Amino acid sequence: SGVALAFTRVSGVALALRVLQTMMQPRSPVLVLRADAELLLHRTKRIAMNSLPTTSSREPQAVLEVVPGLRGWVRGSLLGLALALLGVFAVAAWLNPYNADGSPRTLATHQQLGLPPCNFYFVTGLPCPACGMTTSFALLIHGDLRNSLRANAVGTLLAGFCLLLIPWCLASAIWQRTLFIRSVERTLTLVVLAFLSLMLLRWIIVLGLTWWMGTPFPG
Repeated sequence: SGVALAFTRVSGVALALRVLQTMMQPRSPVLVLRADAELLLHRTKRIAMNSLPTTSSREPQAVLEVVPGLRGWVRGSLLGLALALLGVFAVAAWLNPYNADGSPRTLATHQQLGLPPCNFYFVTGLPCPACGMTTSFALLIHGDLRNSLRANAVGTLLAGFCLLLIPWCLASAIWQRTLFIRSVERTLTLVVLAFLSLMLLRWIIVLGLTWWMGTPFPG
């Protein structure tokens, strides 16, 4: 009986040591298969089998942007601007941008409308930044592109821009949205700044050439 008791105690100690040794061994990774066939490795514990979101929920949802139509007064303003530009070009076609001998003018065509001469040119003998604008419009409408650029190249660019602006205004008023642009205010600001910068740059070049060549500006 004493031997049996000793054997039992030894067996209990051996079993305890075996259990302790088993607990101290590192656990091997457990391979878990999810419902959607996605394989995950978890080193410490098993995880529940949860279904992942379906593929359709991960796809980006299309967002439709609703662009409101232009208000009535905006459409009316566009139509009015188109009519005003047509009137400007009609006046330019009526003006005579040529001298009596047939040579093209470079400025002072606006005096045919009863307007006074340019005060800056009258005092200094030099053109102002806007000198030749009316003449360039009239020459372009008469089909004389070369002399239109010679009178005032920025005026020629402005005339071409206004010609393109007429159908844009009409189309935008008909389709009730501003075509090709998102912000009218920003676009208008950029256009005005661009033309003012070009006008000043051209004026500086003309003054520099006049001073360099030592000849008065042709009137």
